[in-house]
Amino acid sequence: MNQSTLQKISMTISSGIRTIGLAIGLALSSLSWAGEGHDHGDAKAATSAPSTPRFTAVSDALELVGVLNGKQITLYLDRLETNAPVKDAQIELDLSGVKFVAQKHGEGEFEIVLPSEPKPGVISVTATVTIDKEVDLLAGELDIHSDLNGQGSASKNEWKKWLSWVLLFATALMALIFIRKRLQTHQANRTGGAA
Repeated sequence: MNQSTLQKISMTISSGIRTIGLAIGLALSSLSWAGEGHDHGDAKAATSAPSTPRFTAVSDALELVGVLNGKQITLYLDRLETNAPVKDAQIELDLSGVKFVAQKHGEGEFEIVLPSEPKPGVISVTATVTIDKEVDLLAGELDIHSDLNGQGSASKNEWKKWLSWVLLFATALMALIFIRKRLQTHQANRTGGAA
């Protein structure tokens, strides 16, 4: 090989190294992290963090919100018009035909502990609320999604995909650098040998 051919090869390799470096920079910039409170426009709230399964049941006078956390359901009972917590009430909850009596845990707050954690699916909820001598019937549905745990693994798979691309680009960059150094060494040896 003559010197002009080696220079052309060296320039081509240099251009390739710059192109790969630019590609790596673009790949890494798309992986930028945003801290809490940053807004990125079209990002959906559902993808940020899995929400706790909950239900709402409403009547003409009352609103009951239930939040499931494992085997525990925390119930919040409020007056519909004023949103004021109901101080003294008895709540019997029927979950798909199985009845539970809620225990009072604070002003407008009640708790039920289930024998086991519910399986994913839709559970019909009927609440019988007794306040003094008034009885009110509220109904709703508790929708438990099986993909709550899958969101974290989907996010992990995205990182694996990006990491594999970054590693591929880094490997190609290192190969081009190695080839360029070998050509420069070969060129220096030929130039030194010719002089």
